[in-house]
Amino acid sequence: MSRKLNKASAFAVAAMTLTIVFSADGSGAAAKARQAQAAIQEPISQDSTLVTMPQAPAAVVEAPVVDVAPAAPAAPAPRAASLAALVNAQPQPSDLSRELNCLAGAIYFEAKSETLAGQLAVGRVVVARSKSGRFPDSYCGVVFQRSQFSFVRGNSMPGIAKASRQWKNAVAIAQIAHAGSWKSQAEGALFFHAAYVSPGWRLTRLARIDNHVFYR
Repeated sequence: MSRKLNKASAFAVAAMTLTIVFSADGSGAAAKARQAQAAIQEPISQDSTLVTMPQAPAAVVEAPVVDVAPAAPAAPAPRAASLAALVNAQPQPSDLSRELNCLAGAIYFEAKSETLAGQLAVGRVVVARSKSGRFPDSYCGVVFQRSQFSFVRGNSMPGIAKASRQWKNAVAIAQIAHAGSWKSQAEGALFFHAAYVSPGWRLTRLARIDNHVFYR
């Protein structure tokens, strides 16, 4: 009986010794594993300096210096010494607009045999009517208004000798009248009639120029 107890005690002591040894090794391995993991996860010290390679400065491209002469001031438009000089200075467009055609046509048929001043006065009446609010607001509307100009037949004009000097003058006067670049002696007139008739109009008479009398 005592021998069995002694053997049991011996086995118990041996088992205890092995448990301590394995526990020590296990705890040591675990400690080493924890130390290795801690070394891997160790944060960067705040004293660490982030080093970046300096970038080369961007190349500066300078634009070439160009000497630019200041623009010369626009020369004022020359003033004509006379209406005739202004007429001679007007261009003769090959393709006249419909509106200027109507204006030039009225000048041509109403006053082609009169002085340039008389032609301008007729042209300025057409222009004034188109701006008055009392007549159509276009030159063609004014010229072709019913019962206003005796040369109009069936909403059209007779043929024009466009190679003639009279037509060229009418075109020039139409441009001047349209631009208002020369004032008429009857500026502001809205009506006129031939000097050989007396319609008895109760209007303000402005002037007689050549064979027409002008009124406002």
